[in-house]
Amino acid sequence: MKRQKNERSEMRLLCRRLQRSFDDFSLNIDLKASQGEFLCLLGPSGCGKSTTLQLIAGIIKPDAGEIWLGDREITETPPWERRVGLVFQDYALFPHMSVSQNIAYGLKQQGREKTEIKRRVTELLELIRLPAYGDRLPGQLSGGEKQRIALARAIAPEPDLLLLDEPLSALDTGLRTELRREIRRIQRQTGLTTIYVTHDQEEALSLADRIVVLRDGSLEQEGLPQELYHRPVNAFVARFMGNANLIPNPDGERSETYLFFRPEDTYLSSKRGEDSEVYSFQLKINSLEYLGSRYLVEAGNDFFTIKTYVSEEEMNRHQLRSGQKGPWFEVKRSDTKLLK
Repeated sequence: MKRQKNERSEMRLLCRRLQRSFDDFSLNIDLKASQGEFLCLLGPSGCGKSTTLQLIAGIIKPDAGEIWLGDREITETPPWERRVGLVFQDYALFPHMSVSQNIAYGLKQQGREKTEIKRRVTELLELIRLPAYGDRLPGQLSGGEKQRIALARAIAPEPDLLLLDEPLSALDTGLRTELRREIRRIQRQTGLTTIYVTHDQEEALSLADRIVVLRDGSLEQEGLPQELYHRPVNAFVARFMGNANLIPNPDGERSETYLFFRPEDTYLSSKRGEDSEVYSFQLKINSLEYLGSRYLVEAGNDFFTIKTYVSEEEMNRHQLRSGQKGPWFEVKRSDTKLLK
């Protein structure tokens, strides 16, 4: 019991043996987040990311398990008493209220003084870099501006925990990149412990202090972004964290093992290397995808495919053409890992 108490005191959020079942899905997870940590829940649709967030927020109740926020157990606490801020995917701003009124909503519910509310709203409009937008209505805002207002409203009551449920998914690529930098800046400035749900691995890698990968209601792997990208525990995590080269049964046995390496660790050679510390493959080029500053080359045979990135100069030097046998694709053994 003493160990559990210490564990709770060290964590801002602690979910222990949290369970929730639906007709065709079951969630069973342990989760923790330190004070000031930015934690990303990453996984495909239907893996339990949003369900976990809703359990923490109190929107739905667990079938079993405990949820602790600091030294407070909040498993049975009503949502409005949890001191948790939540930003939804669709922002859920009140359309009939001005920006300032939206931000002030939670503060009024807390019974704060008018002067304090005004000061806090002004402070938050400065924080999200929209100081002149207080009198506007949500219908006059762009998607990115709505996202910032929703974030300001969530953090206005100074919650102990901030939850964000895919807040950037409805925005175009360029705006998503800009706003995720803004979210990270605001999180660092406020020091709020944050749980961020996404299915976008690039988003998770760029935002998170730590990433938790979920699949089918269970935790597959958790750790630093660099750990999950370079040292995944299995083929699922390897694929989900980005482009992955996975060669099945590299030992020739009928076992479900894969030789894993990333495309950026793969390079081209006009002749097969003689170094025993290098794997070499000569394959037919399936596709050449132009990405602006480089090309993504995919080559393969009847059993596996390999991807790598090359410059335009390398494209011309090796005379790469779709449908033709390519040069040797090589990777150092030290850049590979065996996975299941």
